[in-house]
Amino acid sequence: MHETLIHTLQTRFSQHRHRHPQWKWDKVLARLDAAPASLAVLQQMEDTGGEPDVIGHAGDTGAVTFCDCSAESPLGRRSLCFDAAALAARKANKPAGSAMAMAQAMGVTLLTQTQYRQLQELGPFDRKTSSWIATPDSIRALGGALFCDRRYEQVFVYHNGAESYYASRGFRGRLTV
Repeated sequence: MHETLIHTLQTRFSQHRHRHPQWKWDKVLARLDAAPASLAVLQQMEDTGGEPDVIGHAGDTGAVTFCDCSAESPLGRRSLCFDAAALAARKANKPAGSAMAMAQAMGVTLLTQTQYRQLQELGPFDRKTSSWIATPDSIRALGGALFCDRRYEQVFVYHNGAESYYASRGFRGRLTV
């Protein structure tokens, strides 16, 4: 099963060299071999439509960072409110779950605003969809949550009630191996 995933990741890595021009596949594979549990996380990212790819590395530790690089917010992770508190607050028309809970269950983290902007430097993402991002506690305490998208060749950060959910809003995950 993991052989298929490894092949998919290697193919994507080769097709999108601009996302990781200084890295070689053998270094990525060595990191994956050293952390076999990460393959289950990457498989979930793949299964939910995230198309994970290498977007960075830490030169001092050799850690490799994967992120969802699907053109639009992953289809299998949309129509979710922001977190468990928001889900509990909804009285009617509850979504199936929350972005934070699903990310935690998968073993990934939501991107911060800075990380989302860095991802957008690698290509245009979320031109038709949007993605929840990690939200500062001060905003969340007031009932809000942040999301981003790309329109008019600009990255926008917006706010919404954390309990809201839309068919076109999901989340992008990040995993460091």
